[in-house]
Amino acid sequence: MTGAHAVPTGALSADLAVVLAGLVITADWLASQTQAIVAVRPPASWQGSPDEIDAHFKRATAAAPGLVAAARLGRASFDAADFGEMFPFEPNPLQADVVAQLPGLVAQHGSGLVLVTAPTGDGKTEAALYAASVLGRVAGARGLYMALPTMATADAMFGRVRSFASGALGGERALTLLHSMAWLNPLYAQGTSDASDDEPQQSPDTISADGATAVEADAWLRGPKRGFLAPLSVGTIDQVLSGVLPLRYNVLRLLGLFEKVFLVDEAHAYGPWMHKLLLTLLEWLGAFRAPVVLLSATLTGSTAASLVNAYRRGAGFVESADIEPRYPGWLYASAETGEVSLPRTTSTGRPRTLDVAVRRVAWDVLSAAPGSPVSPGGRRAALREELRPVVEEGGTALVCCTTVAEAQRTFRDLRAAFPELAAREGGVRLLHSRFPANARQRITTECEAAYGKPRDGERVGVREASVLVATQVVEQSLDLDFDLVVSDLAPLAQLLQRAGRGRRHHRGPGGRPAWARAEDRPRLVVLDPFQRAQKTDKPLSWGSVYDTSLLIRTSLLLAERAAGGIVVPDGVQELVDAVYAPDFVDGLDAAAKQELRVLDGERLASTMAETDLADMVDIGGPGDIQGNLHLISRQLEGVTEELLTTRLGADTGRVLCVYVQEDGRQTLDTAGAVPVPGAEGRPLNRDAIARIVAHVAPVPGKWVRDAASMSLPDAWGKSSALRDLTVLLMTKAGDGLWSCRCGDRTIGISEVGIEQL
Repeated sequence: MTGAHAVPTGALSADLAVVLAGLVITADWLASQTQAIVAVRPPASWQGSPDEIDAHFKRATAAAPGLVAAARLGRASFDAADFGEMFPFEPNPLQADVVAQLPGLVAQHGSGLVLVTAPTGDGKTEAALYAASVLGRVAGARGLYMALPTMATADAMFGRVRSFASGALGGERALTLLHSMAWLNPLYAQGTSDASDDEPQQSPDTISADGATAVEADAWLRGPKRGFLAPLSVGTIDQVLSGVLPLRYNVLRLLGLFEKVFLVDEAHAYGPWMHKLLLTLLEWLGAFRAPVVLLSATLTGSTAASLVNAYRRGAGFVESADIEPRYPGWLYASAETGEVSLPRTTSTGRPRTLDVAVRRVAWDVLSAAPGSPVSPGGRRAALREELRPVVEEGGTALVCCTTVAEAQRTFRDLRAAFPELAAREGGVRLLHSRFPANARQRITTECEAAYGKPRDGERVGVREASVLVATQVVEQSLDLDFDLVVSDLAPLAQLLQRAGRGRRHHRGPGGRPAWARAEDRPRLVVLDPFQRAQKTDKPLSWGSVYDTSLLIRTSLLLAERAAGGIVVPDGVQELVDAVYAPDFVDGLDAAAKQELRVLDGERLASTMAETDLADMVDIGGPGDIQGNLHLISRQLEGVTEELLTTRLGADTGRVLCVYVQEDGRQTLDTAGAVPVPGAEGRPLNRDAIARIVAHVAPVPGKWVRDAASMSLPDAWGKSSALRDLTVLLMTKAGDGLWSCRCGDRTIGISEVGIEQL
């Protein structure tokens, strides 16, 4: 029928097997659409004679290109060659060096991997998109996938990639946003898929110069898993790492990266578990000869080497290359020759010295009631002292806390300490993960307006006094600019990320308060609980948020280096590497050395355990499974996509607060105006599911594991977005606080979000 003459006699390579398997799935899904079958169905008189079979095959073959085109599975083209065609501004030093050097390297050595390391705010994204264009054009790539660590960063990046695509790309430019909650975004709320799956449908936003080719409301790409096949995608890293786990349709995710440029932002932001899976994915991409661009603000030399050499290994170059990244700078590794260019050091348009003040404090954040008298030498007193210039003279400050509970208590304490500031709208704000989704989105929008980059033409002056109390959520997802950054002690890489929110944007003469006029010396205050290099000094409330040995190493390093400031960017790479140096303990007294060695051993053991587990459950690189292709689709108990959506070992629950009104009605809001959808037994549509999920918040799993939850309405059980919810029936107490009893604890919700009372 097909005209083939012989069965292939050799074994398929692993990378070709994956591509073919993905193509079979895609072809099956395309051809099994009802309208596709109806379009080529033979007449009722059809008997299946040889001539009729031949005629049917010709009809189906002729219809196939139309199916592919209608599904928007064509190829984007990297049309723009000059930086000026892609972006409406002149390149900065980092970007200019990539523009000057990368095209020649690629012309000589072919496509490959580019690693860019530079501070936050130094234009890494634009440098990466330019590099993707150079690599994609040479490789004949059909599109790109931009991977980010969180849904918030993916949402923020989506608009930037959309703008880039509209001006720099040609051909088919269907663009999808891929993460578990993408379907809730208003940009994707239009239309549904013809798929029979009950999963929420992911909807792409589309770039097209021709309105006739715009995606229709029932676009094929909106179906589950189909978004990976779009020419252009922005999504979270877990979406593609699922491709190297033995999960259903993993080959479809790998096919989604075949012949595309793969970009990874915040390559430093992943723990040992996800880092190992990323190495496996890079091996596959090396075997595909797929172009790769990696971006990082703080990357150790050993981590950089592991990423680059994993890609080279997949491309067939098993001997590791020595990698010493420059900061700021970039390097290139060829997939064709295996050659790694000499890392290039670039200058920055924002050289500065980070003024670091380390304050060793007693950790009294949770031990004293908000507004109560402060003790000298405590965290509460230190925070008041550091924020007083903000309150009295104006300006903005970020206070970054380690845990949600500490952020909530700090927020209340600062409101009590500075009542005039608290009385003004936006005087003291709070942002963390334990708000319902709609409240968090509202607060995030307010923060972007209050602390974001000045708009073109905006009159810039000293901003009114305002303090944002937050957790780690501000490290990556938001482009915020503060006059002062105060942070609890954290590993050095995280501290540098937070410091990047200090005086991030140029605000011109008079744009900063008098106490913060030195634009080249942004101030970072670190509140350090370690009086000695001992584990017992670590606050119990911190739990396992950060590794103890890294905290102590950072504390000791800052004590030694902070007085002279940290030169950004020139001094960053050496500091980041120094924190992990094996000889770090040399020079410490005997007791501190022994303590740190024990803690280092615990950290290394934990890293090895996570890495070994990832090695056990992933499908292996293409070289590992050659001749053992069953490893791609084997079933392993406990291996699910949920392994990727949370930190390994994280214990997380999803709760929905339902408010029981005085008349017994149950609503999604405290005012009693929004009834609970589906409670009356009617099926839920997309809008109803979106309304429910918008009120969902994450909490520690132990809070709700034994909770007597309201039984879910039957209609909810048909939606995967609602099945694992714990519904908390909140009642209003005499003090106006809404709360409920969950096992042996009481959970409340108020202006500070969800908390344990």
